[in-house]
Amino acid sequence: MTLVYGFLVLTFLRGWHKLVNFHPNKSTPITKVSIIVAARDEEQNITGTIEDLVAQNYPKHLTEIIFIDDHSTDRTAEIVLSYADQGVKLIKLNEDRALNSYKKKAIQTAIGTCSGDFIITTDADCRMGENWLATIINYYETQHYKMISSPVAYFEEKSFFERLQSLEFLYLIGLGASTIGNKQPSTCNGANLAYEKKTFYEVGGFQGIDDLASGDDELLLHKIAAKYPDQIGFLKNRAVIVYTHAKENLQSFLQQRKRWASKSTRYKNKAIIVLGVFVWVFNVSILANFIAGLFIPGLLLVTSYQLVIKLVLESLFLWDVTGFAKRRSLLLLTPVLTVLHIFYMVYIGIAGNSGKYNWKGRMVR
Repeated sequence: MTLVYGFLVLTFLRGWHKLVNFHPNKSTPITKVSIIVAARDEEQNITGTIEDLVAQNYPKHLTEIIFIDDHSTDRTAEIVLSYADQGVKLIKLNEDRALNSYKKKAIQTAIGTCSGDFIITTDADCRMGENWLATIINYYETQHYKMISSPVAYFEEKSFFERLQSLEFLYLIGLGASTIGNKQPSTCNGANLAYEKKTFYEVGGFQGIDDLASGDDELLLHKIAAKYPDQIGFLKNRAVIVYTHAKENLQSFLQQRKRWASKSTRYKNKAIIVLGVFVWVFNVSILANFIAGLFIPGLLLVTSYQLVIKLVLESLFLWDVTGFAKRRSLLLLTPVLTVLHIFYMVYIGIAGNSGKYNWKGRMVR
């Protein structure tokens, strides 16, 4: 099992190296793009996001910025409206019946009214550089992908716990990128995701996955990949990294990861399910060998072999990914993360596929 896991990590390395660093050309853009941001109670963060979006180095006549206020109880809508003279549009979600997926409803509502041919989604607490939009569109006009996943990273960490999250999150982003590099897309992040509007409708939008709170990114990726398996791209360019903040405490972190893990119950691609189950079982085996090793000393040696192989191979993968993000200093945390990740994976594998979780002040499933 450990050898198979080692082989899997090596395939991730191969997939990452298959992705070529993209260098935009000087062509004049022609794509009308709609940037869609679903927001709920984001008055503390949303101003920075709006400022970054209106400052994009992309023709204004080809740019549409739409915020959807998801029943906020603070000044979120008021702040968005203050930017109306800069072309920022506001849609207020006004659902009088309870939904399980307000975010998908918000995005689909915006797509139904937007004028762009190309959709880009991000979150209301994200920051991006001024060449973010221009680089994504240049990549689209050059490569003609149906969907483009781009990198997301944490920044401005305030604690050891947040730095651990940054390293683990970079591993997840790298993993998603590598599976796209291997032409077997498995995961992406809605904070930096782009796709053709016509393709969104071709696959039925969120139909069939709209009863699940999460999955506006990953499950949509699977739907598009099923129809266009070779038309998913990952944009490997530092200029398009979107930055957001790690969770401040363990409880909010676990709620977030339960939400992410809950999507796995709706995977149609059996290979992704098998992969996820195998990785979970592998981590269970390490924990089981350690506990059994307290009574059977020989198994502690087996546990140490597993940990060393896991640490070395994951460090090789993280060396590349953190190098891309210019965060190699985080590698010093790898030994700690390797051990903690085992407990985290075992817990999330169970908790993420059962029960409800809290998201934006709502209990959803």
